[in-house]
Amino acid sequence: MIDERTVEAEECDCAPSAREKRALWPNAVSRRGAIALGILGVAAAGVAVAPTMPAAYAADYPSWGDVQRAKSNETAKKGEIRKIEGLIQGLKNAAASAQQLAEQRGSDYFAAQEKYLDAARRADDLQAQADDQAAVAKDAANKAGRVAAQLYRNGGDNTSLQLFLAGSAAGADDLLARLGTMDKLLESNRAVYAEAVAARDSAQSLSDNAKKKREERDKLQKIAEQKMVAAQQAADAAQAALDNQNAHLDQLEGQLAALRDTTAKTVAGYKAGVEARRKAEEERKRREQEAARKAAEAARKAAEEAAKNGGSPSGGGGSPVGSGWCRPNGGWHSSGYGPRTVQCGNSYCSSGFHEGVDLADGCGTNIYAAHSGTVVYAGYNGGYGNYVRIDHGGGIGTGYGHIRDGGIHVRYGQQVTVGQVIASEGNTGNSFGCHLHFEVYVNGRTVNPVPFMAARGISV
Repeated sequence: MIDERTVEAEECDCAPSAREKRALWPNAVSRRGAIALGILGVAAAGVAVAPTMPAAYAADYPSWGDVQRAKSNETAKKGEIRKIEGLIQGLKNAAASAQQLAEQRGSDYFAAQEKYLDAARRADDLQAQADDQAAVAKDAANKAGRVAAQLYRNGGDNTSLQLFLAGSAAGADDLLARLGTMDKLLESNRAVYAEAVAARDSAQSLSDNAKKKREERDKLQKIAEQKMVAAQQAADAAQAALDNQNAHLDQLEGQLAALRDTTAKTVAGYKAGVEARRKAEEERKRREQEAARKAAEAARKAAEEAAKNGGSPSGGGGSPVGSGWCRPNGGWHSSGYGPRTVQCGNSYCSSGFHEGVDLADGCGTNIYAAHSGTVVYAGYNGGYGNYVRIDHGGGIGTGYGHIRDGGIHVRYGQQVTVGQVIASEGNTGNSFGCHLHFEVYVNGRTVNPVPFMAARGISV
């Protein structure tokens, strides 16, 4: 195949025009991030955004009339062939580049999200340790206070009387300060006092560290949200490039075949074949959309009926109960939430903390929206592979990972209903077999889906 860049446009009129180049290799910036920012509440100034694929103009592509005329002239035919080859390659290059960028942005989002969640857990752990040490300090101070009370009973001074009767110490710190002035206490129970002071100092140090870790957590959360916006923009651009390719590639390849054909087969025959395939594809999509619409309507009616009857626990997938929730997949529980042993495959290792539960129902099986809401992410997400995230309002969200390639059936910003088919189970990302990775988010943090869903009448 001749690279169109090696042929002068003036000589054969076969190189993509300036208009065609703008359609195939855009440099426009998406404005959809503004919508995403409105949902996420993120100030994304300075965030790199992915290009979007602008609508292609029909005039940029040869018509069947152009092909018919070119067949009658060998020089024109060769020029038209090179032009169409260039357009086809441009479409493929644009789609491949957009997909590559989407995967890069998705991996960035995944890494940033992991850092944020890890920092959040570390902050919680440090604060829990600080609280434990504060309790130790308080207990030790109370022990020392009881020693002071005993000293009073045995003829102690006014300080021990104040400690015993007044309850005037504001807390462990105040009590320890007073106890530190009692020579008799230090002489008789120095170890208890030392334990209380050490625990108090440890609690303060841990609390200070927890505060720093929370500040780090908050910064990482903003970064993760920004990466999510950039990843969604890149995913949208990749889908737009793919849609643009699909809209024109079949016809261009049909035109190319017609130009190369030296038999008596007419251009009209190729045109009719391309049109028949286009109509068949439209009909297939129409049937899929109608099936999805019926499934969503059935889920809505089932949810209403379940609400009337009080609902019951659901073991299958996609059947709403009275709470308005449903099981997101019919698979068996293959992995739980929380710390786990790291497993390594040929090219990656699993994380040491599992942010959701795994439900394995088989490659290609349906994944359902666990609750009604708005799709806030639909695209590639690093280790989660193809991923969908839904905002249900009130700080609650759900995530669905390892979706098969081509298996995301919803778009960013789409409203979905409980039980609606949103995707198909797959094995993308860091996965060791087909399954759904299901997450529940509360105020941006993952929680164990098992008790969360159980409280809503669902067993996962």
